[in-house]
Amino acid sequence: MPAFSGFPPGKNPSVPLPEQFFTTLLPEIEDYAELKVTLHLFWLLAQKRGTPRCASERELAVDPILRRSLRRKGDPRPPEERIRAGLELAVARGTLLSVRLRLDDELVSWYFFNTEASRQAVAQLQEGELPATRLLKQEGPTSEAGAAFAAEAISVEVDRPNIFMLYEQNIGLLTPMIAEDLKDAADHYPEDWIVDAFREAVQQNKRTWSYIRAILRRWETEGKGGENHGTPGRYAR
Repeated sequence: MPAFSGFPPGKNPSVPLPEQFFTTLLPEIEDYAELKVTLHLFWLLAQKRGTPRCASERELAVDPILRRSLRRKGDPRPPEERIRAGLELAVARGTLLSVRLRLDDELVSWYFFNTEASRQAVAQLQEGELPATRLLKQEGPTSEAGAAFAAEAISVEVDRPNIFMLYEQNIGLLTPMIAEDLKDAADHYPEDWIVDAFREAVQQNKRTWSYIRAILRRWETEGKGGENHGTPGRYAR
């Protein structure tokens, strides 16, 4: 491993990172790909102008710095797969938001940091209030081919983690019995309830399916949004 020669003298360009990244996210991130992809996006989006600031999956897949940073001796997976895995983990954690644009037969994901401005932009994209072509402009040189698409040829899809991905990223490997329980829950509860229940369990450091199921049952019984909605109480076992 070559030694780092040190930072050059004088004022160096810097990338701002929110304090919550260090206090909340960093202690929870265990996967190196998720960490490197998240940090790279802070750097990449800080260089962009206009709104909403985002990056596409195909833009990241060919980024030479990101590809080099995700090289790992003994790991046979191609860089694209490691990049995709890091992005999926960051979306499942709630660090990133993702929407997909369908450009004729091609489906491309764009990633935003989970901020109030980004949440508003995603909602506007869904409602058609924000032209989807704005995302193509944020993609930079990679978007030259996509820029030829007319606005009516583009459709927007919100990319959200399913319950099986949430379980594997936040609790552990699936078993057939747990998978059946998860399928029943996905059929019974709204998708946003499931995402919020997993997030509540992670915040409380109660990473068990019984705890998450208890949250969902309490919300069903007492209504979601009450002051005690995240406390399973007598349902947990």
